[in-house]
Amino acid sequence: MPHKLGNACSPVTSDCDLVGRIPVKNMATETSRKLYLEDLHIGQRFNSGSYRVDEERIKSFATEFDPQPFHLDHAAAQSTIFRGLAASGWHTAAIAMRLLVDGGLPLANGIIGLGGDLEWPNPTRPGDTLHVESEVIEIVPSRSRPNQGVVKVRSTTLNQDGQAVYVFTGKVLVFRRPG
Repeated sequence: MPHKLGNACSPVTSDCDLVGRIPVKNMATETSRKLYLEDLHIGQRFNSGSYRVDEERIKSFATEFDPQPFHLDHAAAQSTIFRGLAASGWHTAAIAMRLLVDGGLPLANGIIGLGGDLEWPNPTRPGDTLHVESEVIEIVPSRSRPNQGVVKVRSTTLNQDGQAVYVFTGKVLVFRRPG
């Protein structure tokens, strides 16, 4: 389980979170092989490392990007549908993206999004430890551009209790192996 290390990590290293204080298991080092279109198949699954959400970051993100009372103030949040402080859905989405980029979806040319559907079935709370489980659900090779295809991936971000807090079913552009 991730724990605080003060400022032991640099914000730019691959084994630390966005704040640079909470180590994240970097799946990219364990999945040294980056995947191309021909390496993927329907039903294929991927798991990310983990990220511990802290209250300070919830409030900092909300102050800058989503300044609503239920993201900023415990007392105000109690009387809302959330019944307590909750991270912005966009903060949760940003955490999920970081986990995917760090190795939770090891695509050779990066995760190039083409759109998708999203939902937030449960709030993300201070102290939650999140990870992402992804599954390839559709592969459509391009007829006009044979070097690429569109892959539909369902990525579910789960907390430590196995509750989904963010589900993104997205289409990504994936390239074939060069040569």
